[in-house]
Amino acid sequence: MIRRRVQTRSAVLLPTEAELEILNILWALGPSTVRDVHTASSKETGYTTILKQMQVMAEKGLLSRSERYRSHVYEARIAKQQTQRQLARNLVQRAFDGSAKDLVLGALSAQKVSSAELAEIRRMLDEYERGAR
Repeated sequence: MIRRRVQTRSAVLLPTEAELEILNILWALGPSTVRDVHTASSKETGYTTILKQMQVMAEKGLLSRSERYRSHVYEARIAKQQTQRQLARNLVQRAFDGSAKDLVLGALSAQKVSSAELAEIRRMLDEYERGAR
């Protein structure tokens, strides 16, 4: 007898790097066919590889698939912001021992940040601090 592990709503499903690329394309384009995703992909991945990946993602609950049209149309089931929060939470726990400060310092030291981006970060921190009180 084969047992399949059922994904519960409370469990966090983090996409792999390849899945995240597909999700980014779908978030940008909206509902799309495999052909649309393949065309938009920055990697030289074959059509059938992307098709299989998207089928697996639908089985995992990352994508929904509509069969109303002649070609199957796929759509991300989780919002981009929700996925980013889940990934950030996981990264903070795994790589920064739960320290948001270390994550921010690591991100700022990893690449050059423009003065406009720093000003936006300061503004967001001020808003966050006002809302947290």
